[in-house]
Amino acid sequence: MQQIKENDLKQLVSESLRESNDSYTIQELFERFPTATELMDVSEQQLVSIKGIGKGKARQITAMLKLAKVLTLPDQDQHIIRSPKDVFTLLESDLRYEQKEHFICLFLNTKNRLIFKEVISVGSLNAAIVHPREVFHAAIRRCSASLICAHNHPSGDPEPSIEDVNLTKRLIAAGEIIGIEVLDHVIIGGNRFYSLKEHGHF
Repeated sequence: MQQIKENDLKQLVSESLRESNDSYTIQELFERFPTATELMDVSEQQLVSIKGIGKGKARQITAMLKLAKVLTLPDQDQHIIRSPKDVFTLLESDLRYEQKEHFICLFLNTKNRLIFKEVISVGSLNAAIVHPREVFHAAIRRCSASLICAHNHPSGDPEPSIEDVNLTKRLIAAGEIIGIEVLDHVIIGGNRFYSLKEHGHF
């Protein structure tokens, strides 16, 4: 069964709330949660922060979204991240032919299921410039319980540089303060990958 499309979901929510597609409430809801994946994981607390949505409407929306998830998203377990190999499998095809470093974050919920994957930065031939604030701003926006960082080495060699190791340590330290755990940093090069966690860098 195919995943539900954003337009179909918007129509479903609009009809459920008896609102027009261009009403403030619907526009604000889909601006804050622009993809089906994000909206499917929304909480009542997040919903009531939107003007026009009280507790009753919030419960109505979450109940409808749970039903939509059951009916249209039976393959979500495919995106549970259990190991660095899962990260490699998920991202290798995206990064295989990239000539610049792409720094990607996988944002996970409390069950290690993928909420969203996002390209945080694109660097030069051999460097992706990333600051912890960019990573955790995105993580907080996605309501992540934890995250996994990944980037590619266009050279084909996944061995980490000193900068890679130092960046990972900075991200872990920032995550400890904010309360969002950095589970791993996986580097992909060619058809190989390197897990900083598995190699004892943290």
